[in-house]
Amino acid sequence: MKIKPITIVGAGASGLISSILIAREGIAVTLLEQNSKAAKKITASGNGRCNIGNTHPTVEHFHSDNISFIDSVLDGYSSRDIVDLFSSLGIEIIEGSDGKLFPMSLQASSVVEILLYEVSTLDIEIVYDSTLLSVSKQGGEFLLDTTQGDISTKVLLLATGSMASPQLGGSSRGVEIASSLGHTIVPPLPSLVQLCSDERWVSQVSGVKIDALVKLYANSELISQKRGDILFTNYGISGLAILDISRDVTRELATYSYCELTIDIIPDYTKERFVTLLLKYVDNRSQKPIDIWLMGFIHKKLIPIIIKESKTKAKIVAQLNKKEVMKIVYSLKNLKLSISESRGFKGAEVASGGVDTNEIDPITMESKIVKDLYFAGEIIDVDGDRGGYNFHFAWVSAMRVAHQVGSIPLRR
Repeated sequence: MKIKPITIVGAGASGLISSILIAREGIAVTLLEQNSKAAKKITASGNGRCNIGNTHPTVEHFHSDNISFIDSVLDGYSSRDIVDLFSSLGIEIIEGSDGKLFPMSLQASSVVEILLYEVSTLDIEIVYDSTLLSVSKQGGEFLLDTTQGDISTKVLLLATGSMASPQLGGSSRGVEIASSLGHTIVPPLPSLVQLCSDERWVSQVSGVKIDALVKLYANSELISQKRGDILFTNYGISGLAILDISRDVTRELATYSYCELTIDIIPDYTKERFVTLLLKYVDNRSQKPIDIWLMGFIHKKLIPIIIKESKTKAKIVAQLNKKEVMKIVYSLKNLKLSISESRGFKGAEVASGGVDTNEIDPITMESKIVKDLYFAGEIIDVDGDRGGYNFHFAWVSAMRVAHQVGSIPLRR
């Protein structure tokens, strides 16, 4: 059996970029992909527009059990490096809101096609429908058992991604292989995911989308808070603020904490300011029903919930006084929603957890346990916020691997 110089498992973001950069150094690359197509997650990213990175990829936008590892990986790689990388592929990058970076075409599919064209011009071998069944190391070589046959390789890069979005190819295979080779795995959990609730009222407001401040309480302790849009659904709640806070929720649920969201649906107003505003519209002669009166301030689908939660005794505006108005305002700023679970890996954009970073060299991305074994991308216990940060880590970790592997004397 001919020994391959390097085999990369996973033709996603980090797998494709690392293969291209390594092949540019004149090293023959074999790329294994378990799906029939490459880069499904790239194609679906950014609502099809491909949020390729961010202008401010600072460490506070990333999460891990070992933050110092992230700091070391990111050090020396700015958004400019990512722009230059894609420029070398013929992809012009533009800046959107909140520092988000996109291809000028605003088409994720075009990014994938350009990457695959580069792969073909560099004679990188892609083996599709190839699932890695097991890996062993004998002497200085890795022996790979795959559904497409056995492979022997000097260097192995696991860039398999995570369990998130199995409909797009996400799986646990990478961390299972890493574990079989002696690596510790931080238990993967869904992140950037929608949340479910058993509260009956939530389905009554399905489809309502508002800007809100969301606070997470676990066993009555404030854990975190996020501001942004939220969307009530039949199963619970979604929206950008929910995706942002979901990482904390799934981690608390994993320890069997009771999780409850407190939703401020009028975040631009203090309690005092909104009480004053509502009192301006109180007429002690008005027979207007409370629900009609509240339509001037909040989404009408939310009104029955707010009235019930506030326990106000007033039925018409004439019955309102400052005490009753304060009850209503308290409910507007503290709407409570218990969370039973997340939508799981199928609904998740990424996963937290993965290969323990204490066992990976942050400069080279090489395993500290197995020589010539490398990791890149989401298989590692690093996940980012929304806004292009997960892609940024994928590109940078791939660039670090390529820089190291490219310096190893490997014959074609």
